[in-house]
Amino acid sequence: MQIFPLHPFRPEGDIPALRQQVRDLVASHEARWPIELRANCWFSFDEEFSKALGQAGLLGMTWPKQYGGHERTLLERYVVLEELLALGAPAGLHWIADRQTGPLLLRYGTEAQREKYLPGMARGEIYACIGLSEPGSGSDLASVRTSAKKTNEGWRINGQKVWTSGAHKSHAALTLLRTEEGSERHTGLSQMMIDLDTPGITIRPIIDMTGTHHFNEIWFEDVLLPHDALVGVEGQGWKQVVAELALERSGPERYLSSHMLLVALIDAMGPEPDAPTAQLIGRLTAEMWTLRQMSMSTIAKLAAGEDPVVEAAIVKDLGNAYEQALPRAVQAAVDADLAGKSDLSRLLSWILVASPSFSLRGGTPEVLRGIIAKGLGLR
Repeated sequence: MQIFPLHPFRPEGDIPALRQQVRDLVASHEARWPIELRANCWFSFDEEFSKALGQAGLLGMTWPKQYGGHERTLLERYVVLEELLALGAPAGLHWIADRQTGPLLLRYGTEAQREKYLPGMARGEIYACIGLSEPGSGSDLASVRTSAKKTNEGWRINGQKVWTSGAHKSHAALTLLRTEEGSERHTGLSQMMIDLDTPGITIRPIIDMTGTHHFNEIWFEDVLLPHDALVGVEGQGWKQVVAELALERSGPERYLSSHMLLVALIDAMGPEPDAPTAQLIGRLTAEMWTLRQMSMSTIAKLAAGEDPVVEAAIVKDLGNAYEQALPRAVQAAVDADLAGKSDLSRLLSWILVASPSFSLRGGTPEVLRGIIAKGLGLR
């Protein structure tokens, strides 16, 4: 069984020109970005930059033009993501909408939902978050307790979501809810698109160890949603979430979250690094390139209409291990003052604190390895 086929894409369009377009756009905005903002950029926010990407046609790239998209290839979109991540451009505001909420609405949403949300997402003006995790559930999404009860007036929502990235900046949350009372595990779950200005919703910040606010908890207290808030088929939410997580787990952000640190290391060492540091740079670069091939192969399967759940889990598991090992390897190899003012020192101190979280978002290693084992028939 060949899980990761070679050469998944054929070059289409002027890829070098597209890369240069992204680099020029970043260069026109980067003067206002502190280095720490660029260390974990797909969790960093810059509304002006997100709108500039939309104006440049670099959001909703593969979506139909009728919904504000540009009908470009997955390879072209992948190139844009690579450039944004490699350059540390803050992309957190539009990231979820562009990566998974928009594609899921295209696949499962109603025409009214697509018309309501997709054009604004493609312009970089409508932002979305994902309501999955709950207190006491960890990565066990099948234990969702937040309920949605169908009434004559609409859906009545009660419960709590936690670790919801970007909720305080988002306009809507694609949320997994238990719509069948008394159901358990994977049955009786549905997805709904919830406008976050709806009465009864409270968003509270969770500040992480770096002092950054991107996590949140969301409380739903007798929130009334219209019947047409349902996305897809009632009771089929688990199947839809699995497809959504394949989009979340397989992209270049799964191995490039620490990339700015590698760049800073190369810059600090200059053209003639000592032999151990040169070997470290070579090894990290080779591992990154291997993960890139695996990630692109997974995206190619998504493009072909497949659901590469196992492949996506492998990419995330190995990618997170690489991202977390990178700052420790750099710390062991160089004498960097963690309280220093250089880019290398500032990035290293920040990423050492933040990197443990890299293996939590989108599923812990234990959950991912269970998916891999089951998919390969090992359990």
